[in-house]
Amino acid sequence: MQGLFKRASVSLFALILVLPLAAHAQTAKTVPESQMQMQLSFAPLVKQTSGAVVNVYAEKTVQRQSPFAGDPFFEQFFGQQMPNRSEKQSSLGSGVIVEANGTVVTNNHVIEGADDIKVALSDGREFPCKVVLRDDRVDLAVLKIDAKESFPTLPIGNSDTVEVGDLVLAIGNPFGVGQTVTSGIVSALARNQVIKNEFGFFIQTDASINPGNSGGALMNMKGELIGINTAIFSRGGGSNGIGFAIPANLVKVFLTSADAGVKSFERPYVGASFDAVTSEVAEALGLNKARGALVVKVSEGGPAAKAGLKAGEIVTAVDGISVEHPDALLYRLTTAGLGNSVKLTVIENGREEQLPLTLARAPETSPRDQRTIGGHTPFTGAVVENLSPRVADELRMPPESAGVVVSEVKEDSPAARLGFEPKDIIVSINGADVKTTSELSEIADSDPGLWRVEIERDGQRIRQFFR
Repeated sequence: MQGLFKRASVSLFALILVLPLAAHAQTAKTVPESQMQMQLSFAPLVKQTSGAVVNVYAEKTVQRQSPFAGDPFFEQFFGQQMPNRSEKQSSLGSGVIVEANGTVVTNNHVIEGADDIKVALSDGREFPCKVVLRDDRVDLAVLKIDAKESFPTLPIGNSDTVEVGDLVLAIGNPFGVGQTVTSGIVSALARNQVIKNEFGFFIQTDASINPGNSGGALMNMKGELIGINTAIFSRGGGSNGIGFAIPANLVKVFLTSADAGVKSFERPYVGASFDAVTSEVAEALGLNKARGALVVKVSEGGPAAKAGLKAGEIVTAVDGISVEHPDALLYRLTTAGLGNSVKLTVIENGREEQLPLTLARAPETSPRDQRTIGGHTPFTGAVVENLSPRVADELRMPPESAGVVVSEVKEDSPAARLGFEPKDIIVSINGADVKTTSELSEIADSDPGLWRVEIERDGQRIRQFFR
C-alpha cells in the first residue's frame, strides 16, 4: 500500500465562492444556490496570493561508480584506479514565502541532500537561499532567500478550523511546467499512514496534485495557508484526486523553532508509548468506537507518569479536541508547543477523567559523554555516547533506549570496515555488560585480544567475534 503514495508537490486549494476580498470577516459557509454563484471566479484570490508561491530548485553532486570497477580484465590494463564520475542531480519542488524577509517553507524531501538551492518567484526572478531548519520526521524545511528586499507573503491560517467539504486552492509547479492553480475540496482530516515517516496527520484533498507540487500551498478562500502539499496517492505517478498536505498549525510551530535559531526541531517528550485502539480492544473496554491512543508503557519519572497516566488507559482527546489515533495525539502535543501544558481526556474502566500534562524537552538523564574510540580495537573510529531520551530523539531511536550507542562511524575506519553502524547499541564485550562510554573506553584500552561483542540493532541482538 505504501508504494502507492508518491511524494509530490500537492496543490490543494479548494473551490470556494470568491466573495469580495474585503469580506475577510467570519461568515457562514453556504452552498452555491444559483447559476450566477456557480460562475464566480477565483481569479482575484489567485492574483492576491500567487506571488508568495515559489519554485524551489535543488541540486546535489553524486558520485557514480565506474561500470568497469571490479572487472579483472580492465583492472589488468588500467590498474586498480578506476575513476568514479561525479554528476549533478536536480530536483524541482515548490515553496511558500511566509515572512516578508524571504523566509520560505517547503518539504524536507524537496531539498534533502542538496548542495545548492535556488528559488524562482512568479515574476521570473531567481535567488539563492540557504537552509535554516529541516526535519525529515515532519518533512518540513525552512529556507531563507539571500536578498535584502521585502517579498510578498501568504498568511498562515488556523488549520484546526478546516472542515471536510471546505473549498481549497492548490498552487505549485507540477512537472516543471510553471505555476499552476487547481481547486477542490477538503476530502478528509487527520489522515495517517500516508508516507513512511514518523509523522501521520494530514489534510486530504481532491485538488489536482502532481510531481513538482511538493512544498506548495494549500489555501482556503480567505487567502490563508492551511497546508503544505506533500504527497499524492497514485499508481502511475499522476493525480488521482487523493492528495495530502501538512496542516498549517504544525508549520507555525516549526517556523517558530526556525526563527528562534535552533539547530533541530524538538517535539515534546511524553515518556510513554502508545498503540492504536483496535475494534477488539474497544469491545473489551466497553467503548462504542475504536478510536484514541492506548497507553502501552509509561516511563518512570517522565511527564506522563507525573501526570498520572497509566498503561491500559486510552487517551481520547487533548484540550477537548478528539484524538482518533496515536499519530493524532503526537500532532496535538507537538502543535501545543514546548513549555505549555495540556489536558488529556483519559478513559479507564469506563470512567473518564482529565489529566494535566506538561510538555517538556526530552531530558538528558545521564551525561552523553561523547567519545571517539581510538587505538587498535574493533571500535576504532566509532563515536559513542550514553543514551538518554534526548540522545535517542536526536538519533531517531525509541525514547526508552538505554546503554551506549554508536552515533557516528568514521569513514574507512576499522569500525566501518567491520560493519558497525550508527544507532548500534553496544550491549556487552566478552560477557561484561557495557552501560557507559567510560566502561567501553576502559575495555578498549585493555586490549583483550579476542573480542566477543554483542550489539543491538533495530531491536535484534547480533553477536560477533573479532581478533
